[in-house]
Amino acid sequence: MSFAMHEVVYFGRSLPWIIIGQIPYFQKYKIQNQKLPTAQEQWTCAKLVLLTHFTVEIPQIWLFHPMCQYFGLGTGVPFPSLLTMALQIAGFFVMEDAGHYWLHRALHWGPLYKNIHKVHHQYSAPFGLAAEYASPIEIMLLGVPTIGSPILWCAITGNLHILTMYAWIVLRLFQAIDAHSGYDFPWSLHNIFPVWSGANFHDVHHEKFIGNYSSSFRWWDKIMDTEAGPEAQKKRRERKMAKAGKKVQ
Repeated sequence: MSFAMHEVVYFGRSLPWIIIGQIPYFQKYKIQNQKLPTAQEQWTCAKLVLLTHFTVEIPQIWLFHPMCQYFGLGTGVPFPSLLTMALQIAGFFVMEDAGHYWLHRALHWGPLYKNIHKVHHQYSAPFGLAAEYASPIEIMLLGVPTIGSPILWCAITGNLHILTMYAWIVLRLFQAIDAHSGYDFPWSLHNIFPVWSGANFHDVHHEKFIGNYSSSFRWWDKIMDTEAGPEAQKKRRERKMAKAGKKVQ
Protein backbone atom coordinates (compact mmCIF):
# COMPACT_ATOMS: atom_id res chain seq x y z
CA MET A 1 0.00 0.00 0.00
CA SER A 2 2.79 2.45 0.90
CA PHE A 3 4.60 1.84 -2.38
CA ALA A 4 1.38 2.19 -4.39
CA MET A 5 0.67 5.49 -2.61
CA HIS A 6 4.19 6.68 -3.39
CA GLU A 7 3.78 5.94 -7.11
CA VAL A 8 0.34 7.54 -7.35
CA VAL A 9 1.53 10.69 -5.59
CA TYR A 10 4.83 10.93 -7.48
CA PHE A 11 3.45 10.53 -10.98
CA GLY A 12 0.17 12.21 -10.09
CA ARG A 13 1.98 15.32 -8.87
CA SER A 14 4.33 15.28 -11.87
CA LEU A 15 1.44 15.16 -14.36
CA PRO A 16 0.28 18.79 -13.87
CA TRP A 17 3.81 20.01 -14.64
CA ILE A 18 3.83 17.98 -17.87
CA ILE A 19 0.51 19.58 -18.84
CA ILE A 20 1.70 23.08 -17.86
CA GLY A 21 4.73 22.56 -20.09
CA GLN A 22 2.40 22.22 -23.09
CA ILE A 23 0.47 25.43 -22.41
CA PRO A 24 2.15 28.54 -23.91
CA TYR A 25 0.59 30.89 -21.33
CA PHE A 26 2.69 29.42 -18.52
CA GLN A 27 6.03 29.75 -20.33
CA LYS A 28 6.46 33.28 -18.96
CA TYR A 29 6.87 31.62 -15.57
CA LYS A 30 9.46 29.09 -16.80
CA ILE A 31 12.75 29.88 -15.08
CA GLN A 32 14.96 28.64 -17.91
CA ASN A 33 12.43 29.26 -20.66
CA GLN A 34 14.90 28.50 -23.43
CA LYS A 35 15.14 24.89 -22.21
CA LEU A 36 11.96 22.83 -22.44
CA PRO A 37 12.05 19.05 -21.90
CA THR A 38 11.06 17.00 -24.93
CA ALA A 39 8.60 14.11 -24.76
CA GLN A 40 11.51 11.72 -25.33
CA GLU A 41 13.48 13.20 -22.43
CA GLN A 42 10.52 12.88 -20.11
CA TRP A 43 9.88 9.28 -21.19
CA THR A 44 13.57 8.38 -20.68
CA CYS A 45 13.43 10.03 -17.27
CA ALA A 46 10.23 8.20 -16.29
CA LYS A 47 11.75 4.81 -17.17
CA LEU A 48 14.80 5.31 -14.94
CA VAL A 49 12.63 6.67 -12.13
CA LEU A 50 10.41 3.58 -12.30
CA LEU A 51 13.44 1.32 -12.30
CA THR A 52 14.89 2.92 -9.15
CA HIS A 53 11.47 2.90 -7.48
CA PHE A 54 11.09 -0.87 -7.98
CA THR A 55 14.70 -1.79 -7.18
CA VAL A 56 15.62 0.69 -4.43
CA GLU A 57 12.56 2.27 -2.86
CA ILE A 58 10.51 -0.89 -2.35
CA PRO A 59 13.14 -2.34 0.06
CA GLN A 60 13.36 1.01 1.87
CA ILE A 61 9.60 1.15 2.30
CA TRP A 62 9.45 -2.46 3.50
CA LEU A 63 12.12 -1.73 6.12
CA PHE A 64 10.57 1.57 7.16
CA HIS A 65 7.34 0.15 8.59
CA PRO A 66 8.88 -2.59 10.80
CA MET A 67 11.44 -0.14 12.18
CA CYS A 68 8.78 2.43 13.06
CA GLN A 69 6.51 -0.22 14.53
CA TYR A 70 9.44 -1.47 16.63
CA PHE A 71 9.75 2.03 18.07
CA GLY A 72 6.02 2.36 18.69
CA LEU A 73 4.39 3.60 15.49
CA GLY A 74 0.67 4.02 16.12
CA THR A 75 -1.77 2.54 13.61
CA GLY A 76 -5.12 2.71 15.38
CA VAL A 77 -7.47 5.23 16.93
CA PRO A 78 -7.48 7.86 18.26
CA PHE A 79 -5.92 9.70 15.34
CA PRO A 80 -3.52 12.54 16.13
CA SER A 81 -4.86 16.09 16.06
CA LEU A 82 -4.12 18.30 13.07
CA LEU A 83 -1.93 20.47 15.29
CA THR A 84 0.14 17.48 16.40
CA MET A 85 0.53 16.32 12.81
CA ALA A 86 1.49 19.81 11.62
CA LEU A 87 4.12 20.28 14.34
CA GLN A 88 5.67 16.86 13.77
CA ILE A 89 5.75 17.27 9.98
CA ALA A 90 7.30 20.73 10.35
CA GLY A 91 9.98 19.13 12.51
CA PHE A 92 10.56 16.42 9.89
CA PHE A 93 11.04 19.09 7.22
CA VAL A 94 13.69 20.81 9.37
CA MET A 95 15.45 17.54 10.18
CA GLU A 96 15.37 16.28 6.61
CA ASP A 97 16.64 19.59 5.27
CA ALA A 98 19.70 19.46 7.54
CA GLY A 99 20.59 15.91 6.54
CA HIS A 100 19.90 16.60 2.88
CA TYR A 101 22.14 19.67 2.86
CA TRP A 102 25.25 17.84 4.08
CA LEU A 103 24.69 14.67 2.05
CA HIS A 104 23.92 16.66 -1.10
CA ARG A 105 26.96 18.86 -0.57
CA ALA A 106 29.12 15.76 -0.12
CA LEU A 107 27.79 14.36 -3.41
CA HIS A 108 29.31 17.36 -5.17
CA TRP A 109 32.81 16.28 -4.08
CA GLY A 110 34.73 15.17 -7.20
CA PRO A 111 34.66 11.33 -7.08
CA LEU A 112 31.15 11.18 -5.58
CA TYR A 113 29.82 13.60 -8.15
CA LYS A 114 31.44 11.77 -11.06
CA ASN A 115 30.34 8.29 -9.96
CA ILE A 116 26.99 8.99 -8.30
CA HIS A 117 25.45 12.46 -8.48
CA LYS A 118 26.23 13.28 -12.11
CA VAL A 119 23.21 11.26 -13.24
CA HIS A 120 20.83 13.64 -11.48
CA HIS A 121 22.50 16.64 -13.14
CA GLN A 122 21.89 15.31 -16.62
CA TYR A 123 19.14 17.92 -16.86
CA SER A 124 20.50 21.43 -16.30
CA ALA A 125 16.91 22.71 -16.55
CA PRO A 126 14.96 20.33 -14.28
CA PHE A 127 11.32 19.28 -14.62
CA GLY A 128 8.93 17.61 -12.19
CA LEU A 129 9.54 14.00 -13.21
CA ALA A 130 13.28 14.47 -12.70
CA ALA A 131 12.95 14.92 -8.92
CA GLU A 132 13.98 11.28 -8.36
CA TYR A 133 15.99 10.85 -11.56
CA ALA A 134 19.20 9.68 -9.92
CA SER A 135 21.48 6.71 -9.44
CA PRO A 136 20.25 3.99 -7.05
CA ILE A 137 23.05 4.88 -4.61
CA GLU A 138 21.92 8.50 -4.48
CA ILE A 139 18.30 7.48 -4.00
CA MET A 140 19.36 5.41 -0.99
CA LEU A 141 21.63 8.11 0.47
CA LEU A 142 19.24 11.03 0.14
CA GLY A 143 16.37 8.82 1.23
CA VAL A 144 17.98 8.42 4.65
CA PRO A 145 16.97 11.88 5.98
CA THR A 146 13.46 11.47 4.56
CA ILE A 147 12.72 8.16 6.27
CA GLY A 148 15.27 8.60 9.05
CA SER A 149 13.67 11.75 10.46
CA PRO A 150 10.34 10.15 11.45
CA ILE A 151 12.12 6.98 12.59
CA LEU A 152 14.41 9.02 14.87
CA TRP A 153 11.46 11.01 16.16
CA CYS A 154 9.51 7.82 16.86
CA ALA A 155 12.52 6.22 18.57
CA ILE A 156 13.01 9.22 20.89
CA THR A 157 9.40 10.09 21.68
CA GLY A 158 7.44 6.92 20.89
CA ASN A 159 4.80 9.28 19.54
CA LEU A 160 4.15 8.90 15.83
CA HIS A 161 1.03 7.79 13.99
CA ILE A 162 1.02 6.13 10.58
CA LEU A 163 -1.34 8.87 9.35
CA THR A 164 1.29 11.49 10.13
CA MET A 165 3.95 9.40 8.41
CA TYR A 166 1.85 9.12 5.23
CA ALA A 167 1.13 12.85 5.26
CA TRP A 168 4.86 13.56 5.65
CA ILE A 169 5.82 11.36 2.70
CA VAL A 170 3.15 12.98 0.50
CA LEU A 171 4.26 16.52 1.39
CA ARG A 172 7.94 15.65 0.96
CA LEU A 173 7.21 14.28 -2.52
CA PHE A 174 5.26 17.44 -3.37
CA GLN A 175 8.20 19.56 -2.19
CA ALA A 176 10.78 17.60 -4.23
CA ILE A 177 8.70 17.58 -7.41
CA ASP A 178 7.75 21.26 -7.14
CA ALA A 179 11.40 22.21 -6.51
CA HIS A 180 12.29 20.48 -9.78
CA SER A 181 9.30 21.84 -11.71
CA GLY A 182 11.27 24.63 -13.38
CA TYR A 183 8.46 27.15 -12.82
CA ASP A 184 8.31 30.13 -10.47
CA PHE A 185 4.88 31.70 -10.04
CA PRO A 186 3.91 34.87 -8.14
CA TRP A 187 1.98 32.61 -5.75
CA SER A 188 4.88 30.19 -5.21
CA LEU A 189 5.44 29.46 -1.53
CA HIS A 190 8.86 31.14 -1.31
CA ASN A 191 7.19 34.46 -2.20
CA ILE A 192 5.01 34.09 0.90
CA PHE A 193 7.49 32.26 3.15
CA PRO A 194 10.94 33.66 2.21
CA VAL A 195 13.04 30.94 3.90
CA TRP A 196 11.40 28.28 1.71
CA SER A 197 13.67 27.18 -1.12
CA GLY A 198 11.31 26.55 -4.01
CA ALA A 199 11.91 26.00 -7.70
CA ASN A 200 13.82 29.22 -8.34
CA PHE A 201 16.35 28.24 -5.65
CA HIS A 202 16.90 24.69 -6.87
CA ASP A 203 16.80 25.60 -10.55
CA VAL A 204 19.93 27.71 -10.06
CA HIS A 205 21.64 24.69 -8.52
CA HIS A 206 20.97 22.64 -11.66
CA GLU A 207 21.97 25.49 -13.94
CA LYS A 208 25.25 26.31 -12.12
CA PHE A 209 25.99 22.75 -10.87
CA ILE A 210 27.05 24.10 -7.48
CA GLY A 211 25.59 25.76 -4.38
CA ASN A 212 22.00 25.79 -3.10
CA TYR A 213 22.33 22.31 -1.63
CA SER A 214 19.35 22.44 0.75
CA SER A 215 16.05 20.76 -0.05
CA SER A 216 13.30 22.75 1.70
CA PHE A 217 14.83 25.81 3.35
CA ARG A 218 17.48 28.39 2.52
CA TRP A 219 19.15 28.83 5.88
CA TRP A 220 21.88 26.14 5.63
CA ASP A 221 23.20 27.62 2.39
CA LYS A 222 22.99 31.08 3.95
CA ILE A 223 24.91 30.03 7.08
CA MET A 224 27.52 27.99 5.20
CA ASP A 225 27.92 30.58 2.41
CA THR A 226 27.03 28.13 -0.34
CA GLU A 227 24.28 30.16 -1.98
CA ALA A 228 24.39 30.15 -5.77
CA GLY A 229 23.38 32.76 -8.32
CA PRO A 230 24.33 36.33 -9.31
CA GLU A 231 23.10 38.00 -6.10
CA ALA A 232 25.06 35.60 -3.88
CA GLN A 233 28.20 36.10 -5.98
CA LYS A 234 27.79 39.87 -5.79
CA LYS A 235 27.53 39.74 -1.99
CA ARG A 236 30.67 37.58 -1.79
CA ARG A 237 32.60 40.07 -3.95
CA GLU A 238 31.42 42.94 -1.76
CA ARG A 239 32.52 41.12 1.39
CA LYS A 240 35.94 40.37 -0.13
CA MET A 241 36.36 43.99 -1.19
CA ALA A 242 35.38 45.19 2.25
CA LYS A 243 37.91 42.83 3.90
CA ALA A 244 40.61 43.90 1.45
CA GLY A 245 39.85 47.55 2.24
CA LYS A 246 40.25 46.93 5.97
CA LYS A 247 43.60 45.21 5.44
CA VAL A 248 44.88 48.15 3.42
CA GLN A 249 43.86 50.55 6.18
